[in-house]
Amino acid sequence: MSEYLSVARRMWHLLEPLHSTLYFAPEARRVAAGLGLDVASRWPRYFAWRTAPLGAAGPELVAATYYTFSPRMIARYLPRIWTAADPAKVLDARLLAVDRALTTLIGSRLSAAQLAEAARLARQAAENAGAAARPLAAANRDLPWPDAPHLTLWQAATILREHRGDGHLAALLTCGLDPCEALVSFAAIGAAPAADFVGRGWSAQEWSDARHRLAARGWIAPDGTATERARTEREAIERTTDRLAAGPWRALGHSRAERLAQLLTPVLGAVFEAGYLPRHSTLGIGTVKVAYP
Repeated sequence: MSEYLSVARRMWHLLEPLHSTLYFAPEARRVAAGLGLDVASRWPRYFAWRTAPLGAAGPELVAATYYTFSPRMIARYLPRIWTAADPAKVLDARLLAVDRALTTLIGSRLSAAQLAEAARLARQAAENAGAAARPLAAANRDLPWPDAPHLTLWQAATILREHRGDGHLAALLTCGLDPCEALVSFAAIGAAPAADFVGRGWSAQEWSDARHRLAARGWIAPDGTATERARTEREAIERTTDRLAAGPWRALGHSRAERLAQLLTPVLGAVFEAGYLPRHSTLGIGTVKVAYP
């Protein structure tokens, strides 16, 4: 299995930006506004788009499956979001949003045959993503596959993204990191600035308390930076995440995974060139640093 760990991480780097167009593309923002969602900030549409496969979930379920968001912050949006648009309408709307965003982004980057091939390979990987103990991956796998290749590609990327994310939460739990500690330790190793996590809703006191707990465990030095122990443990978490995410790629095989990577590269370029993604990936799972050019 170990030979597929680097494949799993590489494919996450390629698929995460594709999935994340839903949260940042202006086309998706306009569709969300048409649903009646408040688009003054990105959180109402983020929670709607990402949660809808679970049904009309409440804050406790969402806090459990997202993990690193403050339950108080989630409760500001859920379940109130579902009064604006029920989950079935949100699911239809998110495919419309992705359709519009990817049609703009992909353009002539891939031929019809190449796009169909990428969709086929990504779907094969996603269909081999084990759903046991992975609620967000399972919820997205329960959805019907769309007909259009670019939508199939995006849905496969979403299943694989959530599959990896669900596994990452298992790695955090195994290491004994609670939700706030997971973010504090991630910031301490320099993977993303602490300011990037303000939107997750933790208070300054909760952040400080988490730092003190990590310091007592030998993870945080007196100057607030990560110790070598913390860096070692965080890298172990990433290796565990890669190991838990390797199954779909082992099933697909090296040659087909490499072909998918080749097909995704121009799409990735288009996403980066659009310029609306943040420089650091803190989306949902926050596993490893991705420097968006």
